[in-house]
Amino acid sequence: MKLPRRNFLQWAACAAALPAAETAWAQAYPARTVRIVVPVAPGGANDVTARLIGQWLSEKLSQQFVVEVRPGATGNIATEFVARAAPDGYTLLLMNAQNTINATLYEKLGFDFARDITPVAGIDRVPLVMEVTPSFPAKTIPEFIAYAKANPGKINMASAGIGGPQHAAGELFKYMAGVDMVHVPYRGSTPAVTDLISGQVQVMFDVTPTALPQVKNGTTRALGVSTVDRLPALPDVPPISEFVKGYEAVAWVGLGAPKGTPPEIVETLNKQVNAALLDATIQKRLADLGATTLPQMPPAEFAKYVADDVAKWAKMIKATGMKPG
Repeated sequence: MKLPRRNFLQWAACAAALPAAETAWAQAYPARTVRIVVPVAPGGANDVTARLIGQWLSEKLSQQFVVEVRPGATGNIATEFVARAAPDGYTLLLMNAQNTINATLYEKLGFDFARDITPVAGIDRVPLVMEVTPSFPAKTIPEFIAYAKANPGKINMASAGIGGPQHAAGELFKYMAGVDMVHVPYRGSTPAVTDLISGQVQVMFDVTPTALPQVKNGTTRALGVSTVDRLPALPDVPPISEFVKGYEAVAWVGLGAPKGTPPEIVETLNKQVNAALLDATIQKRLADLGATTLPQMPPAEFAKYVADDVAKWAKMIKATGMKPG
């Protein structure tokens, strides 16, 4: 069918205006309150980080960024909620290493993390500390490995929950060091650390926000750190990799959005989060949590960082046969 000239010109003008309208809409972002969905329980390092970044974005973008905590199912409830949200930039996910572990650990989910969540910006990385109850006989990692091999299945390894960074870091150590330990999952770090202190469990690979206070006051003893370099907060504690070659495990935090979120909005958020990482006050607040800022990365580079983490944990999970329960 041939359109009349007037109708054709009107249609062409509207079509030409669409990209400009979309750009203008993105430039107006945000026009209302934005929520940052946190997949873990309130009060922890992730919650604090979300509020810290949310406050920065509220000030810089002149709209409220509010934190909404949706814990449960090792982060899958919150992640699915964001994956199903409108891709308009008004529902964001505080994504973390739990997501990259879950991507392989769980075979059947109502979403595909790699497909349904767009990485926006990295925020920080959090090392883990291999700590033991004070009465544990081993004082070094080589002594620990020797003891574990002489007593297979007799060491209880605590974690903050099945599939979390603590669990994954412990399973990676078991696999690479060739030792057999019994995993004892808890609902959060607090009860796990309580039993570690009392000796109900003997070892835990815990994130620095909860590990550092216990190590510093002597209620637990640090044997190693999960990064390839020593931590400024624990200068006398060696990296695990000095004794287990190639070992490295870190938790990390970043911002994600539903797939299909306009690239202009992703760029706006990425630019502001990267600016926040240069702020001395935010750097100090994150350091107080035992974290260090990630390098400033554009969205594509952060997406590769996330994809590489998925691949790393996928390899470990398949090699060890790690299960969600």
